[in-house]
Amino acid sequence: MGRILKNMMSIKQFLVVIFVFFVVNIGFSQNENTAKEVELDSMYREDQFYAGFTFNLLWNTPSGVSQSGFSGGLHLGYTRDMPINKRRNIAIGLGLGYSINTYGQNLFIGEDVETGQSIFSSLDGVDFDKNRFTTHLIESPLEFRWRTSVPDTHKFWRIYTGLRVGYLYYFDAKFEQPGNQVRQVKIDELDRWRIGATFTFGWNTFNFHFYYSLNPLFDSNARIGSERVGLNTVKIGLMFYIL
Repeated sequence: MGRILKNMMSIKQFLVVIFVFFVVNIGFSQNENTAKEVELDSMYREDQFYAGFTFNLLWNTPSGVSQSGFSGGLHLGYTRDMPINKRRNIAIGLGLGYSINTYGQNLFIGEDVETGQSIFSSLDGVDFDKNRFTTHLIESPLEFRWRTSVPDTHKFWRIYTGLRVGYLYYFDAKFEQPGNQVRQVKIDELDRWRIGATFTFGWNTFNFHFYYSLNPLFDSNARIGSERVGLNTVKIGLMFYIL
């Protein structure tokens, strides 16, 4: 009988130890999870790096000028995500990026040999093999960001809108036809400071991106006859974001 009571006491002690260990372990787990949640809620940011591919259009073109062939763009950069509310689903994004764009069209850009002034004319009705210009820009996006994000997932809806300010540091216009090639890289009439409105929306990886330049590519001195060359650029494509 004494041995049985002794064994029962041992079992009770063992169960008490297991119970205490279980309770303490739960307490530590809850504290760790709470600390982790607080850390995530106070630290997480979204969409730091971006890469985009666009189809480029020219709007507000002068008479006789139109696009031909493929026009596309590649856009890469980094944006600092700065949440402005407690839930962190509303933020301001400010960044720095690089953009290269090509435009196939029939606007001839040349230079008067005697005066050094730029020449603009329409190639409507003229046979040629290639006529396009390429732009390289350093850009700074400024975005207002709304999303349905939470700390533990990267799959969410997003709407980003704002402005993109850039400097066009390199311009290259090429014209080719049998027996004749013209290349123009220095154009005084070019408005190198670019500003455009942007709108991006999507889910998870795939996001549709729109850009419209608020100022024309060429200033008022670029003319075909009495008509301004102008040209506003529009970019439509996909934008991918990476943390």
